[in-house]
Amino acid sequence: MKDGPHIARIAALIGDSARAEVLTALMADRALTATELADIAGVTKQTISAHLAKLLDAGLLSVESQGRHRYFRLADRDVAHLLESLMNVAFRAGAVRLRSSPREPALRRARMCYDHLAGEVGVQLHEALLRQGYLVASDEGLALTEAGAEWFAHQGIDTAGVARQRRMLCRPCLDWSERRHHLGGALGAALLQRLVERGWARRDKDSRVVHFSAKGELALRAWTAPAAGEAASNDAPAQPARGGRGRRG
Repeated sequence: MKDGPHIARIAALIGDSARAEVLTALMADRALTATELADIAGVTKQTISAHLAKLLDAGLLSVESQGRHRYFRLADRDVAHLLESLMNVAFRAGAVRLRSSPREPALRRARMCYDHLAGEVGVQLHEALLRQGYLVASDEGLALTEAGAEWFAHQGIDTAGVARQRRMLCRPCLDWSERRHHLGGALGAALLQRLVERGWARRDKDSRVVHFSAKGELALRAWTAPAAGEAASNDAPAQPARGGRGRRG
């Protein structure tokens, strides 16, 4: 008996190598033009137009017009989660590129996973937040504790405001390169945005790589050290005291 959504069409669309390159490029949560995507995918403008039309028709992409230009991005977070899951499966199955990109070491260290931080740094930060008791495991995946809300407030993040967004507050997101979880959800996005606002992190112009300033590196070391925050400098805010009950995320 055949029932449920018909996934073959979506799988076939993603399975094309050029379209896969387009979707992967848009995992950086940045809108790109057809010309930029054609260059990334290594195809002509005419060919990319046909690919983009199919992805739009399937609901995998959205498009916004500004003047003469049309900007494409992933349709929503569900598409981003699907792609990240596929990357995990592909990596586990050994479906890796025969020739590594020069960016690969940087990509593995810190990259965009749609709107939050992934890679080695993202995983280390997630594990430090768990270790310090700022996040705890819950039936829904993760919960923010009162001590965690204080810590995020210390970084300039209003967790009550973040929690009002129409998405999960915090969720573990399996990292394809580290095979451990990094912090996703609205809180993961807010934390990365705060790092960018403070000038501690910046997105690479042409890839998903995330770079950190000297102050950003200092803060990350303080946050992820075994005794995180005990010796934090003025450039890296100290951790607040632990304690408090959990909040569902």
